[in-house]
Amino acid sequence: MQDTLETSLTVTSHDLSIWGLFLAADIVVKAVMLMLILASIWSWAIFFEKLRYIGREYRLADDFEDEFWSGGALDRLYDQLGADPDGTMPRVFSAAMREWRRATSRGVGSKESIHSLSQRIERTMSVTISRELSAVEKGMTFLASVGAVAQDVGLFGTVWGIMNSFQSIAQSKNTSLAVVAPGIAEALFATALGLAAAIPAVVAYNRFSSQIEGLASRLETFSGEFSTILSRQLDER
Repeated sequence: MQDTLETSLTVTSHDLSIWGLFLAADIVVKAVMLMLILASIWSWAIFFEKLRYIGREYRLADDFEDEFWSGGALDRLYDQLGADPDGTMPRVFSAAMREWRRATSRGVGSKESIHSLSQRIERTMSVTISRELSAVEKGMTFLASVGAVAQDVGLFGTVWGIMNSFQSIAQSKNTSLAVVAPGIAEALFATALGLAAAIPAVVAYNRFSSQIEGLASRLETFSGEFSTILSRQLDER
């Protein structure tokens, strides 16, 4: 009767809610939990920012391509967009047109100078594409790191918590479920947080990696087509 009463008191003395598990955890497990919570919050912030940013880049690219292939004059389109337009593809176009105008304003003479100008325009577009993609990819490394490491960090917290739970069992010399369960629950909570941080990060990384690769492919295709158009105009001159 006394053992049953002690067991009942032990059960009620442990708060098995999420907040209770956090407060009852060891300092190391608490640090792991806080780290995983912050990583999860930051991953979701990157997710929503990339969702907005990449979606906007695709819309701007669609609008620009419609205008570019409408048959209007390239100089008029450049004047309309300005030197620093919104969107990765318009900025690639503006960088190439800036180099084109700078060279053609001085006059293009020999075949060697025409070839040199074509190479400069291609390099300008290549550098601009690399710079723009670097801006689009910002935050992707963090998502990849969280997806790869978070569950292992959570597992470390679980192992540490189970070790502390076993030490408590040894000290109390009581192997009843009421003594074992709270410590095990605290330890497994760390693994749950690790999975909660890792899974969305992996899904977001795979989604945005695919979209960024698609955007990069569109930029490379546009660069090649635009370079061909400018080379044709140079040959006509």
